[in-house]
Amino acid sequence: MLTILGNAARACDGVSRRKMLGVGAGMFGLSLPRLLAAESHGQTGAPNARHVIFINLFGGPSQLETFDMKPDATEQIRGPFKPIASHTPDLRICEHLPGLAQNSDKFSVIRTMTHNFNDHSGGAHYMQTGHRWHIPIGGGFTPTPKDWPSIGSIVEYLSQEQYGLEREFPAYMVIPNSLGRIEQAGQYPRPGEHAGWMGRRYNPLTTQIDKKSLTDNPYWRVCTDDELTFQIAGMAQGQDLTLDRLNRRRSLMEQFDVARQQLERTKATTSYSAFQERALGLIASTKTREALNITREPAALRDRYGRHLLGQAALMARRLVEAGTRFVTVHYDAIDGYSWDSHRNSDDVKQHLLPSFDQACSALLEDLDQRGLLKETLVVATGEMGRTPRANSNWGRDHWSTLFSTMVAGGGVVGGTTYGRSDKDAAYGVEKSVSPEDLAATIYHALGIDPELRVTNPENRPTSVVEDGHPVTALW
Repeated sequence: MLTILGNAARACDGVSRRKMLGVGAGMFGLSLPRLLAAESHGQTGAPNARHVIFINLFGGPSQLETFDMKPDATEQIRGPFKPIASHTPDLRICEHLPGLAQNSDKFSVIRTMTHNFNDHSGGAHYMQTGHRWHIPIGGGFTPTPKDWPSIGSIVEYLSQEQYGLEREFPAYMVIPNSLGRIEQAGQYPRPGEHAGWMGRRYNPLTTQIDKKSLTDNPYWRVCTDDELTFQIAGMAQGQDLTLDRLNRRRSLMEQFDVARQQLERTKATTSYSAFQERALGLIASTKTREALNITREPAALRDRYGRHLLGQAALMARRLVEAGTRFVTVHYDAIDGYSWDSHRNSDDVKQHLLPSFDQACSALLEDLDQRGLLKETLVVATGEMGRTPRANSNWGRDHWSTLFSTMVAGGGVVGGTTYGRSDKDAAYGVEKSVSPEDLAATIYHALGIDPELRVTNPENRPTSVVEDGHPVTALW
């Protein structure tokens, strides 16, 4: 069991933490490069991920309308959609996911994800951290300082342990918006993506893209380049430094140039913390500016991903991975108040949600594969819950965290496979159940991070990043 202290920079005998880790590598069977840089095992079938793209389908996609269809069930169970052929034996995939069906040889489907936190906020926290939320079901929405750190924040923590705050690019980013971003009226800020009790230092660098109105949903409609600025959120103390205050008719590069000039003038009269210095420095980075400029991509490739916000965010995730970001979370948010939370609007599932997800995710897998990046990039696509097997009168389905599906690709994962089996109604798993703790342990394992790694909590006690989680090693 390896413990990394989260506060003091030196051990009691004066030896630096980094040196201590290096000396202790042989004792624990770990090496610093293996732990922090996620070096490849160099073995066939072994995890070899250097990056993670975590696609969060917030609201809870139905297992029966995606990857675990039951065409032989009764009409009220099986739903209105039909399965189509794929490259994966025993995978009954929805007819509205043709792109993923054609690329199923690149991914595996975990059909037995399960937990009992049947709530959006608690589920979102659970799936992104591997820990149950401290607030009971229905007890609130807003992230708190008591929340567990996300998997991405642990990755950021380890990166800062190795490189400090001097990396040109962050290890952890969230795009296109923070989940339930409060500035978008009518939504709640949701927990899960943040560093929680580890401190804001390890929060993700987050972009923001506004919608046009309360009823607008850019995730599935065509977005203009003027909208797709992927401006960095929350970097400045005042509005004068935010990109949305700049002339929107300027190009993104011009906006960065103006912001950088303002930054240099403001720094002369303003005191900043080390974290603020790092965040503000990113706006002056040529690498940041280039990576966040989606217009540098060929028009045909952008069309392939889809000009909707999800498609362009998926493409941006690939660009961030190329730039060196280790963990990218892409939120497909319930920006209209429902989206994947399809109690009543199954027409949206058919007409918008499934087609946009299919286009963006299949393009991402193909693009990563063609660039040789899929073998070192773990792609996870999941919701925080599934939907009830029995549909309501409008072919909507209610919350059902007891069983749902998760797609996993890349990083050495064997494609064209499934893991686990559900019952005849896709209500319960009958073999190989996978918990959020197991999924978190699997992601850490893929990155070469020991799931039993410990960090120091606010009570100054060594705390495991995952408790009772077991990597699903059969995926490799």
